[in-house]
Amino acid sequence: MEIVKRIAVRKLPAKIYLSDFGGDFTAYMDALYEVFYNDFARRKAHFGSHELKLKFNPLYQDRAYTFYHITHEGKDEANRTPNMRRCECLPWARPTVERCADWSLKFWRQSRVTKKGQQHRICVWLDNEDGEVDYFVVIDVRESYVLLWTAFVAEYSHEKAKKQKEFDAWIRTTGGKHYTPDGLIKEIMDELKKQGTSI
Repeated sequence: MEIVKRIAVRKLPAKIYLSDFGGDFTAYMDALYEVFYNDFARRKAHFGSHELKLKFNPLYQDRAYTFYHITHEGKDEANRTPNMRRCECLPWARPTVERCADWSLKFWRQSRVTKKGQQHRICVWLDNEDGEVDYFVVIDVRESYVLLWTAFVAEYSHEKAKKQKEFDAWIRTTGGKHYTPDGLIKEIMDELKKQGTSI
């Protein structure tokens, strides 16, 4: 008897476009924030079994800092600008992290040293077909909790190639070990506990 592996069908929420609001940018941002707040504050989202916390401060235009990072871009925090592709794909953030295992999405560890110290993050890749942009959600792992950090899109092949290279490089460091979301978070948290510090 042939065994057929069941693959979960990806059903993504509809994107939200500025044109849906007649070009009214204020109404558009209000609607986006309502989606964000509903998906991550009113109803807690999870990556594996870990609830995703939010960074609310510093508030920007009376909205949570994390929302600002998911919908805007720029290295200078004081002058980040809205990224319309990020805004449009905002409804995808929650299913990307919550359905990661069901949809067999790629995810990997990103460890970087910055001026503020070492970052321990996990990048989740929603690889889309049919001409849709690929969407990435980044989670920041702390010693005892995890934060939804940012999200962005890759519209061009060179952007996807860069992320594939990053994923492949991480896979080589694991020796082929298979991780679940909980397993990777636990490994990072255990390391942080041994160090006795987290940023």
